[in-house]
Order: sequence, then structure tokens, then C-alpha cells
Amino acid sequence: MVERRQPIQIDEAVERVMAYPLEVRTENVSIVQSYGRIVADDLRASHPVPSFNRSPYDGFAIRSVDTASASRETPVLFRVIGEIGAGQVFQSEVGEYEAVRIMTGAMIPTGCDAVIMLELVHEKNSSEIDIKRQVKHHDNISFIGEDTEEGEIIAKAGSLIHPGIIAQLATFGVANVSVAAQPVVGILATGSELVDVNEPLEPGKIRNSNAYMVAAQVLRAGGIPVMLGHVEDKIEPCMKIIREQLHKVDLMITTGGASVGDFDLVPEIVKQLEAETLFNKVAMRPGSVTTAAATKSGKLLFGLSGNPGACFVGFELFARPVIRRSQRAKAHLPLSKGTLGVDFPKPNPFTRLIRGKLEEATGEHIVYPSGLDKSGSVVSLAEADVLILLPGGTRGYEKGDKVDVLILNSIEGSDSSWEKFFKS
Repeated sequence: MVERRQPIQIDEAVERVMAYPLEVRTENVSIVQSYGRIVADDLRASHPVPSFNRSPYDGFAIRSVDTASASRETPVLFRVIGEIGAGQVFQSEVGEYEAVRIMTGAMIPTGCDAVIMLELVHEKNSSEIDIKRQVKHHDNISFIGEDTEEGEIIAKAGSLIHPGIIAQLATFGVANVSVAAQPVVGILATGSELVDVNEPLEPGKIRNSNAYMVAAQVLRAGGIPVMLGHVEDKIEPCMKIIREQLHKVDLMITTGGASVGDFDLVPEIVKQLEAETLFNKVAMRPGSVTTAAATKSGKLLFGLSGNPGACFVGFELFARPVIRRSQRAKAHLPLSKGTLGVDFPKPNPFTRLIRGKLEEATGEHIVYPSGLDKSGSVVSLAEADVLILLPGGTRGYEKGDKVDVLILNSIEGSDSSWEKFFKS
């Protein structure tokens, strides 16, 4: 008997899986290994930056009061009493009409309250300079804490570590950083039609592209993919692998076998695991038969479609946010706006997610399909940098219509993409 499925809206499906958060774990990694990881806890500055008053330019450190009468007609003569480079400290106090040649980044000598840039002075000889303009109190000084104050948050929990944050870590002596542990995701492909990437094609066969695509999506989301191979359309070998591996992973994903035909395995997998079905149909195209279930131990199982486009979309909407949230990162794909570059005249009762590419034109984001708009198309995935959202209804869409788009390749995320979408 064919199982009856009642479709639910995308936002409700997202809410259901997000109600089963993965365990949040942390680990320490070296600063060299931290690129691309997620900050586990707020990081705070252990000291101010700069930690001393310093010069932002090459020039001369002086007392500004000594320039009060300086002009082109009446230059003021200063005696150069020394030189200071970055990393050095001038040991003497600077007195009236005295100057210290100072390099960029060097500490301001005691007694000085300003720096005049090198190109603004006339060097008479190695020990005397003329200044022909007034210099104001605190001119050209970078003060203690001007960049960052002690105790200030330098990277919030959930931030992706990129080169700028690594510079911050090094600045504050963070040789080892606490990061969110990467969730382990098991990936099992089902289908008697599948052969592996290193095997020759045979009549009626296709290569197992979905598992490798999902593995890359897991990596992009910050997880660790574990390839469990592929099995034919039989429940026994499928259940054997799942039962052996489920306790070793944080999340299990199957591809293929997600609908309700005689060879579709996901409903039976859920039944044999005695898992709670969170949803088994979503009002969207492609990927309407995407299934999610929670086992008795709280592990999530996602049954993604065997069609590449549907598989891709199902992962990005439902599995990705779970993986991201377990690392305290913003979970969802960022939501933006675009202008349709083509017509979509045919109405659809379900929300459509078109794999698209974004182009800039006269200050606007114009979005186009990235290839063949069919769930089995692989080429359209290779070119896609957005998902174009076309809400379901009784009408189509025309070129020039404003639409929402989900950004696929952003290093940042969003906490409320679907809330914004369904309330817009």
C-alpha cells in the first residue's frame, strides 16, 4: 500500500529539524590549523591595541607648544637629540625645542605630545630641523586602545575564522583557539543503478555523483563527511550499514529511495529504526519527497532524493542548518533580493527553488537559471551561486519581477532566512 504523504511548508519543515539540535562540542586547535573553523566562545582582547602611544608615520616627535609661533616667514628651529625605530624605547625625556626622529610604529617619547610628518619639515643638517607650521596637541599619535580596548570582543562565538580573525588571534597571543567540533555526517547512497566514480559505465547505470556532492556540501557547512558507499535497492544491506554506523556519526544522510515506489527504501528505514517521522513531504520543487526522521537516541536521519538537484536543495535547506547550528554558527543560507532575467510563465502550487546564477547590471542583481531547470540536471548545479525562490500560487513570474534569492557560496549565514521569506 502506498504511503500517503501530507506536504508541509518549508519553514515548518525547517523548524521541525531544528528542534533536534546536535550536541555542541568544542576542541582546541593551533592557530595554524584554525582557518575555516568556527569560534566556540567569545574571544576577548587580553590587552589594548596599541598597547602604547605610537607614531603612525615616519617623522619627528615634538612638543606641540613649541610650534605656537611657527610659520613660513618665521620657522622654528628644533634640535634633533636622537632617533627611535619600531620596537625601541627612547630613554630620555624630550625638552623645549627638541625633536626625536621617529619611525612608523615606534613608541612616543616621554615629553612629546605630537608627531610632524617627515615631508613637512626642513632638515638643515643631521641635528637640526626647521618647522614652518603649527602642530596641534596630539597630532599624528595612535593612542593606547585606539584600535581595540582590553576586554573588547575580538571574535564572537559562531564566527568563521578567516585571515582577519587569524591576525587578531596572533595579535593577542592566542596560539591555540577553542573551536566548535565538526559534526560527523554519514553518507549512504542507495540505488541498484549506481556505479562508483572509478568504475566504467554499463547500460542502464549512472555514476554515484550524489554522495560526493553531499560530501562537499557537508565540508562547506563545516562538517566531516564519512562515505559509507552505496547499496542496491534492498532493505537488508541498507539497514546493516545504517545499524553499524549510526552510533558512530552525529547525522545520517541517505540519497535515493526517498519516494514511495516499490524500490524506495527511506520509509522502510524509518520504520525499522522505529524513528519519528518529522516530515516526508515538503511543499517545494525540487525535493518535495525529502524526508527527515529522529531516532530514539535523538540522531537525525535525512532521506534525500536521488535526483541531483533535489538532493542538493534538500541538503541546503534542512541538513546544512543542523550542521551549522551544532557549531554555534548562523544556520541558514543568507537571503537577498534579485530581479528575474527570464520569464517563468508556468504556475506551480509548490514553492520553486531554481538553481540560478547572479549577474550585476546597472546596479541591480539580475538572476537567471544556471542551466536546465530539471531535478536531474547536474550542470545547473555546477554553475549555480543562488537559489531563486518562486513562491507557489496560481500565476507564473515575468522577467523584471523582484524575487528572493538564497546565496549559496557566502561564508556567512543567517538566523532567519525562512522567517523573512514567509513574512515578506
